[in-house]
Amino acid sequence: MKQEPLVRLLGVTKKISSKVLVDDVTLDILPGQIFGFLGPNGAGKTTTIRMMVGLMSITKGDITVGGYSIRNHYEQAAAQIGAIVENPEMYKFLSGYNNLKHFARMMQGITKERIDEVVELVGLGNRIHEKVQTYSLGMRQRLGVAQALLHRPKLLILDEPTNGLDPQGIRELRDYLRRLTQEEGTTVFVSSHLLSEMELMCDTVGIIRHGKLIDIRKLRTAEGERMFEETAFTVSDADAAEGLLQDFQARAQEHRIIVRGDRNMIADINAVLVGAGIQVYAIQPVTRSLEDQFLEMTGGGSAVE
Repeated sequence: MKQEPLVRLLGVTKKISSKVLVDDVTLDILPGQIFGFLGPNGAGKTTTIRMMVGLMSITKGDITVGGYSIRNHYEQAAAQIGAIVENPEMYKFLSGYNNLKHFARMMQGITKERIDEVVELVGLGNRIHEKVQTYSLGMRQRLGVAQALLHRPKLLILDEPTNGLDPQGIRELRDYLRRLTQEEGTTVFVSSHLLSEMELMCDTVGIIRHGKLIDIRKLRTAEGERMFEETAFTVSDADAAEGLLQDFQARAQEHRIIVRGDRNMIADINAVLVGAGIQVYAIQPVTRSLEDQFLEMTGGGSAVE
């Protein structure tokens, strides 16, 4: 059964005077995944997020969350969103727990049990009653995530959440977001320019440059395994194999044949080679890093401009 997108961006454009910040972006995001929004600084990531949460008007197009339009049914759409845009703001003189209690009073139906639940989910159980001014940056980020999750949003939006975090803090945040999708079924939309981190964190990434969405890449299968686009066959006669496999966009590389396509093609290709008397010594998936793919798509430009 085909899943309906939780989030839809429909020809979204943002202009300020004559400058186009976001240019006709159309994008569907399925529920229960971590979607990465990648691009250089100034590419339009934060502008897009501000439109998604209603902090900036949409010049043209629309955004829907759970079927509700941000433009026409803002309250219903916003009720399904939790967000941290830039840095989470907390009362530093209060404990983490009292900060969460304060935010819980602004929304209906949030119980003490729910507060305790999100505290455990983000791993702050042993420090939650200490003042926020004693927290590391990573702990404040986790507290911000806890605050954004209080009302059980279907969509969690995080803008550059790893900024300023040390490697341990980045890994902890990544683990909590993965738990969130698995245990609560939350969809996470996260923007960043840190390619290596997004590769580890995300199921799918969209790449934006100069306000235009230039590509969408699936990084993981539904089972959470890393996707690969090419397969290498080590064979006895690479030139002959290349001729046989032209329909599979094969190319010879020393004693190997590199073939584009998913794992479903592997058995068919192997049968073709063996049937033609070509010996197959090894079959290996070939994965390119997200950085390599990004540089290929953006013409060699860096992730940060």
